[in-house]
Amino acid sequence: MSRPMFEVIALTAQDARAAESGGADRLELVTDMAADGLTPTVQDFAAIRAAVSLPLRVMLRIRDGFTPGDLDLLLTRTAALRAEGADEFVFGFLTPDGAVDLDATRTVADAVTGCRWTFHRAIDHSTDRSEVRAAVADLPGLDTFLTSGAPAGVDAGREVLLGELAKSGNPGYRQQILVGGGLRAEHVPELRAAGFDAFHIGGAARTGGWAGAVDAARVAEWRELIGD
Repeated sequence: MSRPMFEVIALTAQDARAAESGGADRLELVTDMAADGLTPTVQDFAAIRAAVSLPLRVMLRIRDGFTPGDLDLLLTRTAALRAEGADEFVFGFLTPDGAVDLDATRTVADAVTGCRWTFHRAIDHSTDRSEVRAAVADLPGLDTFLTSGAPAGVDAGREVLLGELAKSGNPGYRQQILVGGGLRAEHVPELRAAGFDAFHIGGAARTGGWAGAVDAARVAEWRELIGD
């Protein structure tokens, strides 16, 4: 059995080094967690890239919520990140009424052609998650859905997650499920036993919430819990 994927949110080079030291497999890079994570600056990406050897998935999101906002601005920032060496990303957009914004999502996917990417928790806030999956399933590079199964987190979304795992391999369900959003340590044994093999944490890796830095010891505890 392959090693389960363990992804940790990093805002700074200090976060990134601690997450790598604790045993993370990959980092999601963001800024401004007050807005649930926006696109980091090119300078922050470069500093983190220089600090660690882990794969980095960079958030492409310039406003709170899940509508794309100024798409031209987002594409400009995406191009600058790619020019700096970013080659994995996190994005996904909804319309104001909660349907998948396929045009915007496809436009950004085209802008990162050749890169792997995650459709983030916009799926948990959509009006029809099966519609989202079907619409974006064949976009090039999409290999992961980050989801808790429900807007309120894993506690509320457990049955949805289990139902989607059962459909693995079917059209719209071929991508890896990365469980994140309200994920707590007590969820992991049941989720691992059910067959989930990818986990994502943010605040749980820190002391003092988002005001504090990633703690390598906390990351190591999660690494042991998730398994090698």
